[in-house]
Amino acid sequence: MHTFPKIIKVAPLPDKKLMVLFDNGTTRMYECNRLLQRPEFSLLKEDALFKSVKVDIGGYGISWNDDMDISEYELWTNGTETDACIAPLQ
Repeated sequence: MHTFPKIIKVAPLPDKKLMVLFDNGTTRMYECNRLLQRPEFSLLKEDALFKSVKVDIGGYGISWNDDMDISEYELWTNGTETDACIAPLQ
């Protein structure tokens, strides 16, 4: 069984992107625009809700509420590695 790095921090960015810091020191950018087409994520079009993202206990994913979440697997696999400064996440 392959394990993926756990999430330490997440920050919402303009254009429905997320910056995600993993416990192995890697930072990835994740584009959420494609998710907004799915009914279960359509409420994230609202900026206030999108910006309320938080890391789930244990770092196994991120969530906005009980119905909207994304796993560490999805963020790691489909995120793009970046050298972006992590300071805004603190």
